[in-house]
Amino acid sequence: PLRFDLAQNYPNPFNPSTTIRFELAHPSRVELAIYNLLGQKVATIEDGVRNAGRYSVSWNGRGQKDLQVSSGVYFYRLRAKPMNPTLAEFVQTRKLLLLK
Repeated sequence: PLRFDLAQNYPNPFNPSTTIRFELAHPSRVELAIYNLLGQKVATIEDGVRNAGRYSVSWNGRGQKDLQVSSGVYFYRLRAKPMNPTLAEFVQTRKLLLLK
């Protein structure tokens, strides 16, 4: 990939799981997390160093301690900090909807 990108999840709305795709232009420290409407983190899907490339991950609607979250609107945020300190951090947030 030539740039960093966070795609819209699919399907959206979803039940019981959804797929989130993202692209990294450079090797980066990555965190992909799910937040509720109050801004509280409910799940961390990715956390670690990833090489440049295209990635696809699933979220099963479960939060911390593997508990099912309630129906509603959530946000997912990708934060990618390139390993090269001269490059800017990439942060993007998108909305998703869980329906039961």
